[in-house]
Amino acid sequence: MSKVTTQNRPRRLRGGVLMLISMLLTGSALLRFGVEAAPAIGREIAQADHPVEEQSAPEAKEAAKTQGPVALQHVLAALQEREERLEQRELILEERLEALSIADAAIDRKLVALVEAEETLQRTLAMADGAAEGDLTQLTDVYEKMKPKDAAALFEEMAPNFAAGFLARMNPDSAAAILAGLSPRAAYTISVVLAGRNANVPTE
Repeated sequence: MSKVTTQNRPRRLRGGVLMLISMLLTGSALLRFGVEAAPAIGREIAQADHPVEEQSAPEAKEAAKTQGPVALQHVLAALQEREERLEQRELILEERLEALSIADAAIDRKLVALVEAEETLQRTLAMADGAAEGDLTQLTDVYEKMKPKDAAALFEEMAPNFAAGFLARMNPDSAAAILAGLSPRAAYTISVVLAGRNANVPTE
């Protein structure tokens, strides 16, 4: 009986020691868990108390990220609009310059045509003057070769200025013979016209 009791006592001691060690280890683990978990629990409590402050920072960053591209898009749109306006103005100026160039070319052509027309008119007038002068000279010769009485009958019917023009071209003898054959009134009127023409001629 005493042998059995003596054998069981070491086993009980070993079991008590093991229990004590297990309890110490468990307490140490719980203490370590509490020390390490306290800051995390505190952060969770702070986040629960102030959820808006914790979430506002990411939202602000996101807003900043979105505002940057939006502002850049506005600037690019404004620059593009300005460039389009400048292109439109440049196009309008080019069209105006082209219209002015066309108008200048048309004016140059008209000026050339006017110069050519003036030269043609001058040549025509010169030819007409030459022809008229030739005709007057030839007609004057005819009147001079006519009998003074017959020529006087023709000059009687002429306008005084016209008749005076022919008489001024004739030699003095032929003109005097024709004036002698005119009526006194016609001779006086033609003599006044001739005197007026000669009065404008310088003596020296």
